[in-house]
Amino acid sequence: MATRKILCNFVPRRSFMKSNIMKHADDIGGEPGKDLPFDIHNRYKFTLLFTAYISLGMAIPFLAVRHQLLK
Repeated sequence: MATRKILCNFVPRRSFMKSNIMKHADDIGGEPGKDLPFDIHNRYKFTLLFTAYISLGMAIPFLAVRHQLLK
């Protein structure tokens, strides 16, 4: 019985979760890409930033190996 009381304190309540969902219900749907952390409407800016992001991610292992070999 004591463990149930302890566990209930850590489990979020349904009413809290439901109210939180209802508070943000106006964000559901709408314009595509509105919920992304970057702008997708400028095609050239998006392409440049996407290419830089992917290129840097692919280059990091090679740069790390180069750094270790030059030590």
